[in-house]
Amino acid sequence: MIKLHHLNASRSIRILWLLEEIGEPYELIKYTRDEKTHLAPASLKAIHPLGKSPVIELDGQIIAESGAMVEVLIKRFAPHLAPAEGSAEYIDYLTWIHFSESSAMLPFLLKIFNQFETQSGTDLKFLNSYAETEFNKVFAHINNHLEGRNFLVEERLTGADFMLGFVVQGALNSLKDGHEFPHIERYIRNLEKVSSYQRALEKDKS
Repeated sequence: MIKLHHLNASRSIRILWLLEEIGEPYELIKYTRDEKTHLAPASLKAIHPLGKSPVIELDGQIIAESGAMVEVLIKRFAPHLAPAEGSAEYIDYLTWIHFSESSAMLPFLLKIFNQFETQSGTDLKFLNSYAETEFNKVFAHINNHLEGRNFLVEERLTGADFMLGFVVQGALNSLKDGHEFPHIERYIRNLEKVSSYQRALEKDKS
């Protein structure tokens, strides 16, 4: 059976959502962030040295990167959630999966961290300008891609949506930038209506 080591308010919601969509039996092992530090508990380090979530156990093997989990789980249990290998759409699919944690996540996190630093009195110079430029460039690209689309690839739910949906939802909800990226905003609201996503949220909160 698949085991998901799940931390609240983390990237792990992606994998919880994916498991709900796949429909395979799995065990959910929940962890809660420290109320003061907002960091993951030390007990997660017993599962993986980095002490982060998500982590899954599959056939006795530990997998600790979201993108790897999405690819492995879909290839083994839900190939219908990916385009046909060798197709042009499959290349797009892989591109969006890896874009999520590389190009998209960094400027989002930089903007969040810059807000914390500015609020504490830090006078930001280069980093603030860099974060704004990169964020606007990356999210404008995503917004343009989503014009007239409900999903990233093949106009249907794929693993790419599990990966990128988390990033854009977190960014727009945290930074209140929805009005600047209307196609992303519509895309997020569409994903939030998916029944497996709603079930994952309920399990995350319970």
